[in-house]
Amino acid sequence: MTASPTLAIARLTLTEFRNYRDLRLQTHARLIALTGANGAGKTNVLEAISLLAPGRGLRGAPFEELARQDGPGGWAIAAGIEAPHGHVSAGTAWGCQPDAGDGGARAVVIDGQAQKGSGALGEHMRLLWLTPAQDRLFAGPASDRRRFLDRLVAASDPEHASRILVFEKVMRERNLLLAGTRPDAAWLAGLEAQMAEAAVAISAARLVGLEALQTHIGEGRAASSFPWAEVAVEGEIEALIAEKPAVQVEDEYRRILSDSRGIDRAAGRTLRGPHRIDLAVVHGPRAMPAGQCSTGEQKALLIGLILAQARAVKAGAGVAPVLLLDEVAAHLDRARRRSLLEALAALGSQSWMTGTDAQLFEAIGDAGAVFHVEDGLVREVMER
Repeated sequence: MTASPTLAIARLTLTEFRNYRDLRLQTHARLIALTGANGAGKTNVLEAISLLAPGRGLRGAPFEELARQDGPGGWAIAAGIEAPHGHVSAGTAWGCQPDAGDGGARAVVIDGQAQKGSGALGEHMRLLWLTPAQDRLFAGPASDRRRFLDRLVAASDPEHASRILVFEKVMRERNLLLAGTRPDAAWLAGLEAQMAEAAVAISAARLVGLEALQTHIGEGRAASSFPWAEVAVEGEIEALIAEKPAVQVEDEYRRILSDSRGIDRAAGRTLRGPHRIDLAVVHGPRAMPAGQCSTGEQKALLIGLILAQARAVKAGAGVAPVLLLDEVAAHLDRARRRSLLEALAALGSQSWMTGTDAQLFEAIGDAGAVFHVEDGLVREVMER
């Protein structure tokens, strides 16, 4: 039997969140299955957990949409986290202040201390997730694959998300300045210098993260029931970093931005940079681009990637991330479902899974707990 996970949610409280007026859930299990009919609120629990990390959660929904219908208009999430350095109490909340609107920031409190932003959550919680929307990841737009890649990297490097936010903020300022009638050249140059610095840091982190991921794909290749993948990032800055020192790449991207001002102004956006990359994934055993594989093959490939990244995070950070696997059993036969549960148990990660039928998790074993979800109520069915 593997050791208990060093990162786990032992207590979860939701207040006025989605369809939950007041949910209090406690478990010390490593494998947690939430079962019930579609629309019962299973994914809402996973979404709440995903908000214990920086960002907008696994659905990316505006904060105002997370409040319970007919409720007071705000919501709160609190958790007791068992971390390597001890117990951590973390919470986040959002209220409908008249001047906040969709862009209003959410409050974050850790061990009773208010934080400046959600970035502080990354110091205590590492998360990876899979959702049904990602079943179309390989055939969808490049932006979806880019966000997927950046979430993988952020699980190992919590500062990665902050770097992206900085780049995007400065890029928006540059776009607005270019849209003016007579943009200030010195101001533009300053913004482009900031963009270049952030761009190189983002691209370098992606390359480091993908190298670690590919290593752990290779190491788990023989023992895994899920297909192995070949992964690569297709991006202009990433290609330059592979050939030149970072400081030279910064200078080159700064020149690119300066030379592209006219084109970018006409387009109304910045056309070149780390926000334009794509993640290339090949189904290794079939030597086929992932987007050309069947739905079942793509699902299995995604699961294999998540498991490999979880191993990479554990090797690099010394702690396995918490996994959120929404409708993970879809398109998996009985043998692969059992193999997945065995892989999760061996990883030592706390994993939260959802499915419509409790029988999908019949092999959950002694480390697991099964809860039934119905109309915003969660009832324990089995905990061993």
